[in-house]
Amino acid sequence: MKILFAAAEAAPLAKVGGMADVVGTLPKILRAQGYDVRVILPYYGLLVGKVVSPELVWSGQAMFQDFEVYETTLPDSTVPLYLIQHGSFDHATQIYFGDDEDWRFTLFANAVAELAWNYWKPQLIHCHDWHTGMIPVWMHATPDIGTVFTIHNLAYQGPWRWRLEEITWCPWYMQAKNAMEGGIRYADRVNTVSPTYARQICTPSYGEGLDGLLSFVKPWGILNGIDTERFDPAVDRYLDRTYSVKTLADRSFNKLALQEEIGLQRNPNAFLVAMVTRLVEQKGFDLLVQILDKFLGYSDAQFLVVGTGDRYYETQMWQLASQFPGRMSAQILFNAALAQRVYAGADAFLMPSRFEPCGISQMIALRYGCVPIVRRTGGLVDTVRHHDPKNAEGNGFCFDRYEPLDLYTSLVRAWESYQYPDYWQKLQERGMAADFSWDTSAKKYIEMYRSIPGMEAFFG
Repeated sequence: MKILFAAAEAAPLAKVGGMADVVGTLPKILRAQGYDVRVILPYYGLLVGKVVSPELVWSGQAMFQDFEVYETTLPDSTVPLYLIQHGSFDHATQIYFGDDEDWRFTLFANAVAELAWNYWKPQLIHCHDWHTGMIPVWMHATPDIGTVFTIHNLAYQGPWRWRLEEITWCPWYMQAKNAMEGGIRYADRVNTVSPTYARQICTPSYGEGLDGLLSFVKPWGILNGIDTERFDPAVDRYLDRTYSVKTLADRSFNKLALQEEIGLQRNPNAFLVAMVTRLVEQKGFDLLVQILDKFLGYSDAQFLVVGTGDRYYETQMWQLASQFPGRMSAQILFNAALAQRVYAGADAFLMPSRFEPCGISQMIALRYGCVPIVRRTGGLVDTVRHHDPKNAEGNGFCFDRYEPLDLYTSLVRAWESYQYPDYWQKLQERGMAADFSWDTSAKKYIEMYRSIPGMEAFFG
């Protein structure tokens, strides 16, 4: 079975969100099971020096542009990686940028289609988000190539139909208002990255104007996994002290090291809450800016945020950090190594998201014994269960309404629970015992592939 994964991101080479983790991990699992899985990405300028011995293997033309295709492998794997080289992808530090983003990724999608038609022909193209939404449209007229379209974030839908007609070829049969709708309407199978999000996007509240179509399509909901070899506190080279569920006491060394690194007071007893995320409204920052000063004023807790995003929220975090010196730190940057030290050193991990298709961070936090505090939406519903001290159940703290008071109450409940170390340790242990490996998810993806008419023969 030949499967081509087409996406804008793939960890660890090019990562902004959870899409990168899926595209960087799932192909490795499938290839280990005997499938000929390959990945294709734009050859971003930031990849220069990261990929090993890229070899020019093919040249083509799309949208009146010449492009070249280089081949290498995903890091630490045998998965072949194709890179589409064009000058528009040469930015040295960013994946998403500029007013021509719609043109750039439409060119990428068109180049993927040309490669599949003329160089390496897969039986199945697995497309990810609007950047590859036109591929199922074009492949609709190629019956021996099936398509799967994975929705990672429905809010971003790509260029509108009129813009697509300006820059590329829209087939006569295409009935879609934008690239995202094209992927949904013409793919053989559509899925999202958690069962709850699959149900939510079929409603007007979460459907972003496509709820009617999605209700008809009935997307599969397959929960993401995490790379349990990469995210393992027992062997993580970025930590001050490695540990496991059996040596949980050693985790405290990472907390003290993290506090010192980011300028917080060294205090093993302070309740340290952290966020590693994009600073945007979707992630709940409109709620957080309304209550964080009150929470820090009410408690003796510490707070850390790591990430970049909207300038307004970056400024709000900086101002709060200056208001609470030694108790709050705003690290307005992206640093993967620091993120892993945060998972290993913070006591709680906050995700008060307005919507969350799956969420990877809460699963990593659980694996590292960092107790999640989340709003019950999307994949957060499927991975975090509310702490019930009476029955010794649950692995985190949850709230339902998207309201500042509900977030504040959940933070206070977590802070109060932290005052009982024996119960808190049991909560950590339950989280670390959860299995979020890709094995279960990979089986469900294969089941979805097999359900496509004509594909069952390739899967035995």
